[in-house]
Amino acid sequence: MSTTAKICGLSTPGTLDAAIAGGASHVGFVVFPASPRHVDRERLAALAARVPPHVARVGVFVDPDDALLDSVARHLDVLQLHKTAPERVAAIRTRYRRELWAAVPVKTRTDLAAAREYAGAADRILYDAKTPPDATLPGGMGLRFDWSLLDGFRHPLPWALSGGLDPANVAEAARRTGATLVDVSSGVESAPGVKDSARIASFLGAVSAL
Repeated sequence: MSTTAKICGLSTPGTLDAAIAGGASHVGFVVFPASPRHVDRERLAALAARVPPHVARVGVFVDPDDALLDSVARHLDVLQLHKTAPERVAAIRTRYRRELWAAVPVKTRTDLAAAREYAGAADRILYDAKTPPDATLPGGMGLRFDWSLLDGFRHPLPWALSGGLDPANVAEAARRTGATLVDVSSGVESAPGVKDSARIASFLGAVSAL
């Protein structure tokens, strides 16, 4: 099984370079002001320009409007959408002609049913841990869900695994779930929003050893 990795929430040239050097297949930039990982349009453009063609640039959004997407989509290869209805995901995919990922928050087996609603609308499902109802962020909180919930589930689309992954558990997570793409943010940080180049290297080393 070949597994690749996305390092999400990158905001500095140094940590972006560490992700690229370590072999990340995808690098993620959060465009959501409530997040400690938020990057504005100018910073996103500068960071995206550092990314070589073989690495996909992913923009992470929370139910964005067209004005926001218009301002940054040209710098991105993939649009990752959280808290966005299937109909809206489909409309964004048609408008911007980018690969679309739809996040599905998971806590119980019944939560997986939402993935089927994105068939025909998104290109990939990102299974992430469901955050508490009062949380200000839809992800990036270091929470994980029970990986056994994915056992026997018929995925309607290609998918990626997120939620509470870190250098110590990513190999187990990939083997347990069969994930071929894993996504990490807080698991490679020294503080919220502060990426650690050594932890990025450790995470990507664990993935490449699979």
